[in-house]
Amino acid sequence: MKLIRTEDAVGHVLCHDMTQIIPGTYKDARFRKGHIVTQEDVPVLLSMGKENLYVWEKTEGMLHEDEAALRLCDLCISDHMHCSSVKEGKVELIADEDGLFEVDVERLYAVNDIDELMIATRHTNMAVHKGDKLAGMRVIPLVIGAEKLDRAQKAAGDAPLLRITPWKLKKASIITTGSEVEKGLIEDSFTPVVQRKLSAFGIETVSHCLCGDDKERICKAIKKAHSDGADLICCTGGMSVDPDDRTPGAIADSGVKIVTYGAPTLPGAMFCLGYFEDGTPVMGLPGCVMYAKSTIFDLVLPRIAAGVILQRSDFVRLGHGGLCLGCRECHYPVCPFGKS
Repeated sequence: MKLIRTEDAVGHVLCHDMTQIIPGTYKDARFRKGHIVTQEDVPVLLSMGKENLYVWEKTEGMLHEDEAALRLCDLCISDHMHCSSVKEGKVELIADEDGLFEVDVERLYAVNDIDELMIATRHTNMAVHKGDKLAGMRVIPLVIGAEKLDRAQKAAGDAPLLRITPWKLKKASIITTGSEVEKGLIEDSFTPVVQRKLSAFGIETVSHCLCGDDKERICKAIKKAHSDGADLICCTGGMSVDPDDRTPGAIADSGVKIVTYGAPTLPGAMFCLGYFEDGTPVMGLPGCVMYAKSTIFDLVLPRIAAGVILQRSDFVRLGHGGLCLGCRECHYPVCPFGKS
């Protein structure tokens, strides 16, 4: 930076904040670090007693923080999001649509391993809504070597670090098991919970049937829901190891390839997921989904709703962070549950 007369500073970039004090009325930064001085600013600065200013002296191979922040933004931005204007050397990304937010975590780590720059995001695999803040990025100093941004570009690669996938699944079928529900001995309090959670992702429940505990009937209902065009099939109950819990076997017998029966999460260890050959997901939901505020169902539903095909490795990773703390007042998803 260099020191110049305020009258000669038009077009130059300030290197630090300039505080204006009006007794009894105002005390704050009148001009922020990084501000480009205009002709109209000169009399204001002089009235603040600033006859000389420290300004950034542009040199070859160096970038101003605003330009550098925009370059970091370019590494992240993709469809269904937009960037804010640069403010105090920082840029933010905002969601344009509801959908699944995904971060390429390993490549993000590689970029943030370069000193004097940073990108902060919300957690990957979370549901976001239009207008939500997704990420913020900036460089630490006022100016930074362009070669560091080149290194960041190389670390990030060609694909954006962030992605939003709008919800794809539209129609769901719910198959309720349990003879006690079918016979009306107890109220079906499971189905309303599942319907409510599905509707939050724009998924309509188009069919619902009661199948008791008969494995063949459950299997037949799964096949019918699939042939009728359901995008998602949810089987509720019958997921434990009791002799009359037949749901996992019925799912397997219906022609579904099982990805997992069991997940390293509490609540939700008895969860089952499989897919028909055309990619239609079938879930076996354990009883905890009915009464617990947050379960495995909440962790996987955003990805399922966005049409992501989950692998067994996705469930293996859930063990770290997969313990719900059962807080008296649930704040999910603003909590550590399901976040590694």
